[in-house]
Amino acid sequence: MSFPPMFRVKQRFEGPTLHNIPSAVRETIASLRLGDRVKPGQTAAITAGSRGIANIDRITRAVADELKALGLKPFIVPTMGSHGEATADGQRKVLEHYGITEAAMGCPIKSSMEVVRIGETKGLPVFCDKNAWEADHIAVVGRIKAHTDFDGEIESGLFKMMAIGLGKQHGAEHYHRAGHQFSYAEIFPSVGSAVLQTGHILFGLGIVENGYDETAKVQALYPKDFWEGEKALLKEAKAWMARLPFDAIDLLIVDEMGKNISGAGMDTNVVGRPFVQKVLARPKIRRVFVRDLTPESEGNAVGIGMADFTTRRLVAKINYKAMHMNAITSGVPEGAKVPMAFDADREAIQVALGMIGLTPPEQASVVRIKDTLHLAEIDVSEAMLPQVKADDRLSVLSGPAPLAFDGKGNLPPF
Repeated sequence: MSFPPMFRVKQRFEGPTLHNIPSAVRETIASLRLGDRVKPGQTAAITAGSRGIANIDRITRAVADELKALGLKPFIVPTMGSHGEATADGQRKVLEHYGITEAAMGCPIKSSMEVVRIGETKGLPVFCDKNAWEADHIAVVGRIKAHTDFDGEIESGLFKMMAIGLGKQHGAEHYHRAGHQFSYAEIFPSVGSAVLQTGHILFGLGIVENGYDETAKVQALYPKDFWEGEKALLKEAKAWMARLPFDAIDLLIVDEMGKNISGAGMDTNVVGRPFVQKVLARPKIRRVFVRDLTPESEGNAVGIGMADFTTRRLVAKINYKAMHMNAITSGVPEGAKVPMAFDADREAIQVALGMIGLTPPEQASVVRIKDTLHLAEIDVSEAMLPQVKADDRLSVLSGPAPLAFDGKGNLPPF
């Protein structure tokens, strides 16, 4: 089989870049004038999730430092639902991957799966991490972006952090089940609102990234401003987010998937595979081949079910306990379904190109990406050059070049 020649293409994205991140965090928190709301010596829990957020270690450290400047005693709590195998040690290790350790943060990390019931919404119990609840204050830190599973005014951000994050595995399982009966767009904000009503939340810090996976904006919010503030930040996040610039693709090759890339392993907004309650008009991708799993995922390959083909080396890295716990908690067994796995990339690509219809393989529309988070540079096949030349946001960096395989039939790193 003949493979199509490939070209390296650069994408231009919109959105600012925040250069002095610690200073920006301090300034936006200082603008809230929290000194009147706290007392020296009080404790404050800082949320820390499991997503691969750019500069999250620097951001978290800056939050801790600002709380110390207010005379508070901060500590960090892992807030990531069932991730890390739903164990205290596992969640602490997830944070270590992102550089969030006690030594680096200058404050304790209190990791526990124990929760307390703090309220009710829509007939559902509302839970909170016990360590966070016992603190005098809670600072909610989270990235605001389009969710992979649903569309709404509020998607992935502070409200989801208060629900799925602070709820730990116990709460996350309850809310996901309720989300299948109602909708995630209704349940997550409802639970987050119930947490806000307790008065335990001191402030929130919303993080927005640009299309280059760089910190674009940080904004501190009073609890009363969470709803309108997050709505506004989500609009900016969607405007700046990275996407594939094509409406139709025969084969998408994804070098790596993982929990640090997306909660769904691969961002549905990029791969165009509707997941749970997501509605996607584009892109339409006939076949998806994912080659490997990131080390930061600790073997959790949830989302692999969106792919049509994978490799045996990826499958060998799967921690089924972690993946199944994630799928069970979210109530989405499809995410843990393992597709056809091949010994080598060449074989997988041959099979995939043989299953795209009547288009000859050498004329196929093929796109290769590092992962769904990093899309500034992508590889495209020759058949897509007319679309590239017609888009002023795209420019050809190099090519044409053949798909090059090593002695074992595998592609080199992107």
